[in-house]
Order: sequence, then C-alpha cells, then structure tokens
Amino acid sequence: MIVLTLVLLVALAIFFLGLFVWVVFEHFLTAQVPRTLKHRVKFRILHCFFLYAMDLGNVLEKLRICSMPRFICFVHDIVMRRKKDPQVLVTDLRFGTIPVRLFQPKAASRSPRRGIVFYHGGGGMFGSLECYHNLCSFLARETDSVLISVGYRKLPDQHYPVITHDCLNASIYFLRNLESYGVDPARVVICGESIGAGAVAQVTQALVAQPDLPQVRAQILIYPVIQGLNFQLPSIQRNANTPFLTRDLLITFICKYMTIDLSWKDAMLKGTCIHPDVWKKYRKWLSWDNIPKKFKNNVQEPLFPGPFNETAYLEVKHLYDVENEPILADDDIVAQLPEAFVVSCENDTLRDDALLYKKRLEDNGIPVTWYHVEDGFHACLVLFSKKCFSFPCTLNIANAVVGYIKGI
Repeated sequence: MIVLTLVLLVALAIFFLGLFVWVVFEHFLTAQVPRTLKHRVKFRILHCFFLYAMDLGNVLEKLRICSMPRFICFVHDIVMRRKKDPQVLVTDLRFGTIPVRLFQPKAASRSPRRGIVFYHGGGGMFGSLECYHNLCSFLARETDSVLISVGYRKLPDQHYPVITHDCLNASIYFLRNLESYGVDPARVVICGESIGAGAVAQVTQALVAQPDLPQVRAQILIYPVIQGLNFQLPSIQRNANTPFLTRDLLITFICKYMTIDLSWKDAMLKGTCIHPDVWKKYRKWLSWDNIPKKFKNNVQEPLFPGPFNETAYLEVKHLYDVENEPILADDDIVAQLPEAFVVSCENDTLRDDALLYKKRLEDNGIPVTWYHVEDGFHACLVLFSKKCFSFPCTLNIANAVVGYIKGI
C-alpha cells in the first residue's frame, strides 16, 4: 500500500512538472511580449502560471472533476485574497437573486455621497466579487463613495444575455434605493472592466428607456469589449498573441458565452459569417476608417469581410443583436448617454474597441475623457494591490479612474 502511494505521488509529480514544462514551451513558442512593456520577465512568469492554471483546469474538466472556469475562479480567489480596510465597511447582500458586495466609507458624511456601480471583468468565464474586492475597496475609500460590486452569473452554467440582465437588474434596484444607501441621485457612476465595461455600455443604453429612474452621471469603460463583428481591426492583428487576451481566447470567450460552436471561429475571424446587408449597415462604425492613423502603423488592412457563408451566418447571427453589440445602437439612443471615461491599453486586442466606441460617443455629442496607457495590457487591473505581481500601468489606471470620479 505504501509503495502504491509512493508510485502515485511520483506519477502526479511527474505529471505536474511535465505540464509546467509544456506550458513554458507553449509560452515561448506562441506568446508575443510587447517591447514597450515594463517588467517583461514578470509578465512572462505570470503568463506561464496563467497557462498552467488553464491547462490544469482543462484536464480536470475532461476528467469530470471540475469545470475549467470554476477551477480558474477557485485559483483566482485564493491568489487574490482580500485585504481588510479599516476605513471601509463591507457588506455582502443580495438584490433579489443577484449577489452584490456593498462598500461604504466608515467616516461620517454631512451630505449624500457619490454612488458607484461596478461590473468586474473575466470574459464571462472568470472573475468574481473576491477577485476585485481590493480594487473596489480602494475606489470606495479614495473617492469617498458608496460602491456596489455586482456578482453576475456567468459560464459554465449561464450564457447570453444573463450578464447584461443581472447587471441591469442590480443597477435598477440600486438606483431605486439610493436614499437608503446615502447616495446622491445626481452623482451615480457606472464602471466596468473588460466584459464588465461592455456591460456598462449595454446598461447605460438600456437605462435611457427608464426615465423614472435617477439619471446616471457618468460611465467608465476600462478596456471594454464593444463589438463581435470585426476581428481584423489593427489592435486585434497586432496583439493577436499578446497575453492575457489573445485573439483566439477572445473569440473562444465570445463563442462560449453566445453558445456558438467553436468550429465557426475561423468564419468569425475572417468575417465570412457577416451578411452583406449587415456589413453595409454597420461598416461606418466598425471599419478601419474610424481608427486614427497612428494606431494603424505597420499593420496591413486585410480584405474584410471574406466571401459570405450563409450557413455560418445562420449559426452566429444572434451575435449581431444590438443588445449584445452596444456600438450598433441607434444614434437617438447614443445621443442620450451620459458622459464617459474610456480607458484603452496599447498592448490589448480590445484597444480598438475602445477607440471605436469613443468615436461613436463623440460623433453624437457625448463628452468623452480618454485615458490611453502605452505600457498597458488587457486585465492588468486584476493585479491591483498584488505588490509583487503588480505593474505600473495597474496603479496608473486605478488612480486615473479615481481622479475622474472625484471630479464629478
């Protein structure tokens, strides 16, 4: 029995070591680490651990022990442990069936405070209230605001459009009860990161049809995902293999959330699934023409979209619903949106999503404050408060968001 146990332990050790060696090879063979990035060695180490967790999660999923997304969230919540802030009161609540976490400064206030609604990122697969706890506590303390973080449902159990619906319903509940939380109805901000920033765009558009609610003062979109039609934009080509959101992983996230079979990824990439009438209608908002010249350097514009494939279109056409693509909203909706603070990162596949939506807002007269991070990369904000793993761009973005909110 002892010998069998030892053999099993040795086999497991060889497996874990072999998997890690494979991950290191995979990183150096495929990953593109930008030259402008600071602390490139640390960046490589973090990406290796990310790939290791992903591959281990896939193994556990195939063995039917645990789904990969749940395993990643489990690891996230262990690594991203919360820090108790003596200046902030934290309360776990439920708005109906939706879990939320409330952050309130403990210091007394003579007047109602700002309110912040926060939607975390994670591609609809990862991320949690725990993972973003320290960031939310920082935002609440530094801006002297009441903040609620929404724990929306996600993969693998839930699919489109649950994230938007959960975020919208939680926001409506909060807006209807601002007085009970000591929030000034004229100073409510909705903020999100990555897919959470995409939800910000969707929710603020949906709230236009709710005139009975307090009007949102501003929207903050931190490297948002805004569209799923054009995967040949300059930033997607340039950062196709840049961690932590490669082009392949981006399309995989979208397929999983939208329940699209992964066999259609190539059609989505080449645009052969886009109906000619759809592209004719929306090209003015999604083409390369909307990207400033300096962001198109050294990238060649491809022939897009490719030859139309009707079968592919029928399989993915629900991806083009306006509810899922905030950049496709009508001008009369966009023109009623609140002012915006848009964050983009140079080394991010979604950089041009931010640029496209920024232009769309500005074209409709919406004031936009744009913060571009030259050394930034996707998901860098997740590393907030992790001193040994943090990057300068992480704190810079957090401080920029704080500065913007304090000016409201």
